[in-house]
Order: sequence, then structure tokens, then C-alpha cells
Amino acid sequence: MAAAFAEITFTPSVKAAQSAYGSREKNSRFESAEDARNRLTENEAEFIAGRDSFYQATVSESGWPYVQHRGGPPGFLKVLDERTLGFADFRGNLQYLSVGNLNANDRIALILMDYPNRRRLKIWGRVRIVRASEASELIAQLEVPSYRAHVERGIIIHVEAYDWNCPQHITQRYTQAEIDNLIAPLVTEIRSLKAQLAAVRG
Repeated sequence: MAAAFAEITFTPSVKAAQSAYGSREKNSRFESAEDARNRLTENEAEFIAGRDSFYQATVSESGWPYVQHRGGPPGFLKVLDERTLGFADFRGNLQYLSVGNLNANDRIALILMDYPNRRRLKIWGRVRIVRASEASELIAQLEVPSYRAHVERGIIIHVEAYDWNCPQHITQRYTQAEIDNLIAPLVTEIRSLKAQLAAVRG
């Protein structure tokens, strides 16, 4: 059994590049892996639930790739089952580049980042676009009630493969909420010390 992502991505030209740069033998192990990596486990589900953004790539009819950033509250990308992801597609700049691409070619690739912990998950899949007016129950399942944004459609992704990347070259970055959480003990200590100093000064 081969890792599903290797079956998708290790094309003849990729294998040739691996051979040219001396990594063919190392990468060939993915072609005889026991785990196909096409069914999400609790580990992937937990990671996905914690993300507040991801990058998605689609391909146009002219062959050009288009990479788009998608954002929302943590958990807006939902694991519906071990082979299915979904998210509510919020109204954006009205160019509809990704939607148009997906109408012609249902393939999609996602990259989900955890910058503080330097982790990265790649997912390959095929998309089914669901109109909000045609599947109200499914859209309700994808909505995030606390997030005020107009939902135009649902994006359902059948997972074909996934892979975890190594942490090399991932620069650590933090959201404002993560920074606030990290410095909270320091803020508390500073307030306590100020109160003690004020008491001493009378």
C-alpha cells in the first residue's frame, strides 16, 4: 500500500527530480507505507479544530494555480467524518476565483499552519459546492453562530490524502490572543508588584 499523497504527487517528473537531487530512495518509502494517510485520525481532527485559517490551492482552466487564504474563528473548518471536511464559505471580494476554478476542476489542496508549534498539515481532496438555499441543514452544520459573516455556500471536501510536513523553516508567529495568553502571568505579577509598591509608599 502506498501513502495516498505519494500516489497523487509523485509523478514521473517529481520522481525524476528526486533522483536528480538524491532523495529518490528516501521518498520511495512513502510508496510502500502501511498507512495510506487518507483517513483523518483524532490527531488530525484535533489539529484542524484548532485552526483559525488555512491556505487553499485550486487550478484554473488555463492551468494557472490560485492560492487563497481562508480565515474564521478556530474550528470553522469542520471534520464531518474521517474522509470529509467542510466549511461555510463567507462572502469575500466577489471575484469568485476559487469557486470558479472548482466548478471546472474539483481538485483542491489545503495547507494548515500552527506557527507557534511549527506544525503544518497538507490535505488533498475533491470539492462539492453546496448552495445555501439548497441544503439548509448542512449549511447550519457548517455555520459558526458566534461569527457574524454572510454564508454564501458550503464547501464539502472529500479527503483523498494528507501528510504532515517537517518543521524546518517555519517561523514562529503568534496571534494577539496567543500573545495575551502568554503574557497574562506577567501582567498579573506586575499588577501585584505595583499594588505592593503603592502600599509601601503609603
